[in-house]
Amino acid sequence: MNVRRPHISGIALAAVTAVGIGTLSACSSDSAAAGNTEKFDVVASFYPMAFLAEQIGGDHVKVTSLTEPGQEPHDLEISAQQRAQLEESDAALYLKGLQPSVDEAIAQAGLKTKIDAATLTKLEDHGDVEHEHAGEEAHTEEGHSEEEEHALDPHVWLDPVKYAEIAKGVAGAFEKADPDHAADYKKNADALVKKLDGLNTQFADGLRNTKSKVFFTNHAAFGYLAERYGLTQEAISGLDPESEPSPARIKELQEEAKADGVTTVFYETLVSDKTAKTLADDAGLKTDVLDPLEGITDKSEGDDYIAVMEANLTALKTALGAK
Repeated sequence: MNVRRPHISGIALAAVTAVGIGTLSACSSDSAAAGNTEKFDVVASFYPMAFLAEQIGGDHVKVTSLTEPGQEPHDLEISAQQRAQLEESDAALYLKGLQPSVDEAIAQAGLKTKIDAATLTKLEDHGDVEHEHAGEEAHTEEGHSEEEEHALDPHVWLDPVKYAEIAKGVAGAFEKADPDHAADYKKNADALVKKLDGLNTQFADGLRNTKSKVFFTNHAAFGYLAERYGLTQEAISGLDPESEPSPARIKELQEEAKADGVTTVFYETLVSDKTAKTLADDAGLKTDVLDPLEGITDKSEGDDYIAVMEANLTALKTALGAK
């Protein structure tokens, strides 16, 4: 559909620039066909962005994800073919700060509609994520230092409330970029926001009364979720899920597990469970999956965002001793 590129106001463009390129969804085999279709062609950076585009766009959009199912999003390097996809598409939806290769490719692409999800809600500094992209070149903006950019936690989609805010912003960008289908985009977004509101209620009710408020993970991805529901996330070895914890860190976490009634060490589906099992074995704890939803695979505890988040809630309720 990229033949028709309607004029977008500066405000709309800013909103669009906020969203960002998502990952390749399950239909990644169609990736080469992005652009030049009768539909509104959206390239998404990774799964949470692709899910939004599909839910809001419905039958009017063709969504292509840059991140393959099962691929770790942080490690993505954009190919020449994917750069060509961007140029042929009507819009890009991404989350600036999560995938530097994507940020660079979108910045260079000649797209009118660039939606950066990071601008559609408020990102926060959760401390232990500030070195996630250490060594990578920062894409700074006016008023933000390189350190400040790195200090913002990008895992905002794991908070259903903030994810709903992003959904509303994406819908607004779609409505302006493809006004012929604006009513449907708004209707679809309203339905999605209602589902996310329901998910938020499930989490709030399910985690309100628990024996412990502390959970261990090997990937510091759950800061927004923890903050939303009054929990404390302890990452074993910071942001690198493949690194092994030091003996001192193991000892520290063993003591904390006893003090705070921690029963479980969580790992995720897209990376090795070695780190989590190292701690669990040494501390006499159980292990379980807490999915950061960076991609859906056949190992996922559900086939979409809502289902996997509900599985996460069940795992948290069990681990924290929900009453």
